[in-house]
Amino acid sequence: MQKEKQFLLREKLLEDYNDRYDYEGVSGKRLASRLDALAQIGLTDDNGSNRPGFSKEEKAARELVSGWMREAGLSVREDGAGNIIGRLAGKNNELPAIMSGSHVDSVPNGGHFDGTLGVLSALEVVEAWKQSGYQPKKPFEVVVFTDEEGSRFNGGLNGSEAMIGKGDLQAKLELIDKDGMSFAKVLQDVELSVDSYKSAKRNPDELDIFVEVHIEQGRRLEKENLPCGIVTGIAGPCWLEFTITGEAGHAGNTPMDDRQDALVAASEFIFEINKLPRQISETAVATVGKQLVEPNGVNVIPGQVKFYVDIRDIHRETRDEVVNRVLTLGERIAGEHHVEVEYAEKMRVEPVPIHEETQHILEQSLKEKRIKPYKLPSGAGHDAMIIGEKLPIAMLFVRSKAGISHNPAEWSDLNDCVQAVHVLKDFLERLQ
Repeated sequence: MQKEKQFLLREKLLEDYNDRYDYEGVSGKRLASRLDALAQIGLTDDNGSNRPGFSKEEKAARELVSGWMREAGLSVREDGAGNIIGRLAGKNNELPAIMSGSHVDSVPNGGHFDGTLGVLSALEVVEAWKQSGYQPKKPFEVVVFTDEEGSRFNGGLNGSEAMIGKGDLQAKLELIDKDGMSFAKVLQDVELSVDSYKSAKRNPDELDIFVEVHIEQGRRLEKENLPCGIVTGIAGPCWLEFTITGEAGHAGNTPMDDRQDALVAASEFIFEINKLPRQISETAVATVGKQLVEPNGVNVIPGQVKFYVDIRDIHRETRDEVVNRVLTLGERIAGEHHVEVEYAEKMRVEPVPIHEETQHILEQSLKEKRIKPYKLPSGAGHDAMIIGEKLPIAMLFVRSKAGISHNPAEWSDLNDCVQAVHVLKDFLERLQ
């Protein structure tokens, strides 16, 4: 049963809001009210969001947004994957449409801005245009992608993948969630089907560009004291699994100069990995976030260590250079520590750089709104990453308090959110 409303997000958002940003038809109060209304769907005991993809909660959120779209004058349809598309006719309706939006599903006990802000920002631009009587030359579509987070099947981006015809459907059909439900059954539960999911593929020629507003989920904008910034590209991850094999032995009876300690070798390896990205690219990162030690006893020299390296950059060439340097480092570690180092590549996803010309136009919009243009990469994946395989994209990040995300404490100040809406509006008008 839905818990009684008790989380007053709207009031918290409006506490420090400066209504000088309510101009040209953009309303901070309306944006706050809609963020609040979505926050009540799937509200957790910690006042977080729990709207898994393809759930009844996500469906309720999509239906609520659909109603707002219709009130704003958009023609609304749901495709076979559950994506919601609200369309505003252009003066030349035969031109490819500009699309903007994001998602309304969440991770378990997540925040109230991730995804929803992008959807409501695009819709707020439509509301502003409606008030002023502005009609764009090109059609404009507000999109709500389904199951971006992938909390049910540890995958995600299913709505955007369906739209461009990406992904291994057979692999999806083999997925089972924690409740024992298959991908096909989950679709059926929200009145979709495998056949309808396949039908969601769209002709990319119908679309001109996809623009996504999203919270930063980092601290760069906060450190720069800026409300929003220009995303230069979306990093593509490469995951490597390393297995270091030495020789387990007694911790007391094996002299220090007669050991093949896998953990000591792994420790140096990990320490050196941390130095590599900065030697190659200012946007590259490498992270070791998971490690398994065997036999894992207090008085046993570790005989084997397995760990995973997540390497990302917005440029394929420099990302792959970091990967190669890590592999070379592994060979050196093996020789110096007399251990065996093996690796397996678990994933390699193409980065999605954003065109310089697109960034330049967005820069002009920021200047128009008297915001210092600041450029930063996206280390996380977004629907824009998927759509960017077929179409030009643009992304605008909004400042996140302390960089917190996927957490009930996730917060973006309403002043920052509304300024981002104004930048989005100006940018969309420049694209006509």
